[in-house]
Amino acid sequence: MNKYLLPVIAILIGVAIAFITKKQKSIGTKLLLSFSGAFLLALTLFDLLPEVYHHLEADQTGLFIMLGILLQIVLEFFSGGAEHGHDNLHNRDKGFPWLLFIGLCIHSFLEGFPIHEHNDMMYGVLIHKVPVAALLTTFLFQSNYSKVQIAGFLIAFAVMTPLGTFISNNTILATEYLDIVNALVIGIFLHISTTILFEAGEGHEFNLSKLLTIFLGVSIAHFI
Repeated sequence: MNKYLLPVIAILIGVAIAFITKKQKSIGTKLLLSFSGAFLLALTLFDLLPEVYHHLEADQTGLFIMLGILLQIVLEFFSGGAEHGHDNLHNRDKGFPWLLFIGLCIHSFLEGFPIHEHNDMMYGVLIHKVPVAALLTTFLFQSNYSKVQIAGFLIAFAVMTPLGTFISNNTILATEYLDIVNALVIGIFLHISTTILFEAGEGHEFNLSKLLTIFLGVSIAHFI
């Protein structure tokens, strides 16, 4: 049951952080984003990548990982890069941000596929979602959207990952193509996590706290 509940709890934690920090992008949120990028990248390389290479042909794996990277680039056209913490999202006061909503929901749905009960990727997705949810909540509450629209956005965003996990664990079709989907997700994770790390500092500069946070994320991923 944890594999379904933890991604939702991560969203709730992110929403709480947005309120606690008074809806501003705090230093703590930036450091958490850096940690999540390093942690997600390390788990992808240590856990998910070897598993996919074990089940797929090497050339197929490389192809689908590349397609995953390209897919994430397309999704960011819709989402504005919210998956890796971009806070320069344009405020669409005239209507509901459907492009942002669709892009984030597709991304969130796909990242649920590698999650299994005894799979460390569950923790990678959990840590990744907290700062993203915090920054997304900040954006939504600084907009002119109604509370109903904001609540509907966050609820849909929260349930997409458990939905992806449920489908990957309980349908025959998903089981047959699970390794292919996981290879796509590897590409998505590689793009997101490396983008976070490269953009971890203002003006692409790494200070000591961010550097230590990144090393901590990689170290924890290695030993869990």
